[in-house]
Amino acid sequence: MTNTTQDTVTVTATERPDLLEVLAHHRHFLRFTTRDLTDEQAGRRTTASELCLGGLIKHATSVERNWANFILNGPSPADDFRNKTEADFARRADEFRMLPGDTLAGVLAAYEEAARRTDEIVTSLPDLNADHPLPEAPWFKPGARWSARRVLLHIIGETAQHAGHADIIRESLDGAKSMG
Repeated sequence: MTNTTQDTVTVTATERPDLLEVLAHHRHFLRFTTRDLTDEQAGRRTTASELCLGGLIKHATSVERNWANFILNGPSPADDFRNKTEADFARRADEFRMLPGDTLAGVLAAYEEAARRTDEIVTSLPDLNADHPLPEAPWFKPGARWSARRVLLHIIGETAQHAGHADIIRESLDGAKSMG
């Protein structure tokens, strides 16, 4: 028979470092796909999609920033899908490409800053069970709430998925592999 209270304390004590370690691992592979590239190469599309390596990093940055804000403040009116304008959708599309003036170094620095902030929030948050209602959007169940833990798992999943996308784009770009 196990001591439930002790088991809960042990899980709680190791959960945050474990989650952050997994996220750091996937962030590393996402960033690693850009090694030794020029700004032009980071912005080059190599598949049928609109994705490029610099754009994936920009998107991952936006994802972390937005979800970190959600953990702290809950949804904002701007998060409500019904309030989105064509300009909002155009700005979101720009997350996936390198724009004039974007540099790979700048994109990576912004990602590092967003990652640092996310890590600080996760480390300092009193309770990973703290939750907020999700904003209105067709991809969220109406009335759903996500805890800080659930948000962090979402960030991990997105980062891992995009690291895989990035590996394919990089291999198509110059044959270099990051993950296999």
